[in-house]
Amino acid sequence: MQPSKNRIITIANQKGGVGKTTTAINLATALAAIGEEVLIVDIDPQGNASTGLGIDRKDRGVSAYDLLTQNASVSETVMQTAVPHLSIIPSTMDLLGVEMEIAGMPDRVYKLKKALQADDAKHYDYVLIDCPPSLNLLTMNAMAAAHSILVPLQCEFFALEGLSQLLETVGQVRDTLNPTLDIQGIVMTMYDARNNLALQVVEDVRSHLGDKVYRTLIPRNVRVSEAPSYGKPAILYDLKCAGSQAYLQLASEVIQRERNRKAA
Repeated sequence: MQPSKNRIITIANQKGGVGKTTTAINLATALAAIGEEVLIVDIDPQGNASTGLGIDRKDRGVSAYDLLTQNASVSETVMQTAVPHLSIIPSTMDLLGVEMEIAGMPDRVYKLKKALQADDAKHYDYVLIDCPPSLNLLTMNAMAAAHSILVPLQCEFFALEGLSQLLETVGQVRDTLNPTLDIQGIVMTMYDARNNLALQVVEDVRSHLGDKVYRTLIPRNVRVSEAPSYGKPAILYDLKCAGSQAYLQLASEVIQRERNRKAA
């Protein structure tokens, strides 16, 4: 087997509507734009990352379901997107039944890890896993496979409450399934500078988690919200909008953190 050079980052939050898939799509696009080879693995049965990158449902003949059930390899499931250097393993509704199919297997939480350890996955610089908005077996597979976890967190009152539960789960996964799992960072999403509560939430999260919180704040942005309906990342839809620029800044931070980790 070839030595692996990639970094596998799981993008997860058990709460829906926090910008998780938007972050996966646009962070991946920003990384690809600077020449990194990037793969998104869409393991959310809703398949929003696949749709947001223009992959029509009728074209998803082989998907993440086949990867998790070991009926297909990475090279057999991967699809090229319209973004150079960015590929995706798409999701289908079949993923809704995958938990029942693999639940009785002793390696049920390591299905994705095994698939991503194969040689046909190792030439990617970054693998981003887009998870469902729940802490289920699919998310456990993503955490067991990842080197680190990136958490999108909406700037709202209950943000810290949900985050504490997720961080507790990450600790449990580290103790039992994946001892090297790290927090890549917390990204604050849907930030509205006109809203005093949003500023307070950011300050609260930073006071609790310090440097784990990225400096970049992802703003509420109409252009970012519109982009998926055109099957495009916001960065392709409108590069100059505030949301696209924020995701480019986030990509810079992610890369810098990876450089710092290697140098440590």
